[in-house]
Amino acid sequence: MPDRTHLALFVGCLALPLAFVVASEHAAGTRLRSATDAAAEVPIATAAEDAYCSAQLKQVVRRVASACGLLESGARGCKPADAKAVAALTGEDFNALFTPLSQRARIVQFDEGEGRLDEAGMREIETVWAEKRGASFFFVVSRASTDGGVGYNAQLSQARAQAVLQHLEAKFPQDEDLKKVGLLWLGEEFAQLGPEFCDWQRSRTGSPCTAQDINRSAFVAWIDCAI
Repeated sequence: MPDRTHLALFVGCLALPLAFVVASEHAAGTRLRSATDAAAEVPIATAAEDAYCSAQLKQVVRRVASACGLLESGARGCKPADAKAVAALTGEDFNALFTPLSQRARIVQFDEGEGRLDEAGMREIETVWAEKRGASFFFVVSRASTDGGVGYNAQLSQARAQAVLQHLEAKFPQDEDLKKVGLLWLGEEFAQLGPEFCDWQRSRTGSPCTAQDINRSAFVAWIDCAI
């Protein structure tokens, strides 16, 4: 009987440390998975990332990239009806987010009612494209002025966004970075630009510029934000 008691105690002494080790490994694994999941949700900075990459801008970049076909295969581009849901911001706030990009982005202007690029617009796009510096995404945010009907302007802003992409595809057909191009066409319903954007780098610098002129445009920029 004493031998059985000693044996039971011996086995018990072995079992306790083993149970502790198993429990510790399980807890460590849980913590590791939690840390990994959390890390996946937090944007990781890269050497190319610039100071304008605020948490709010990263959030918009992530949403637009996902919705506009950049993070997985699917239709490339977002229409005006999706813009508020994608950005989760008012038009004014949406524009304010991009203010720090004033030295990085360009505004490609179009004629009234026109979805085709002129020579100045083509040059401006090529200039911006050459400044990629390893950036994550190339955003094309196109607009239309309030002239004409809402449906017409939605189609017009889409044509302007696609004109930018088509020019890049024609000019740089073998460039792997073409898959980084995301289109967001806003029509007239969302994020109209104010006349203060006339001071930005634009394809028709030196020409008269009103709020109507500046909204007949496509905003193009490489975004150096890790998402």
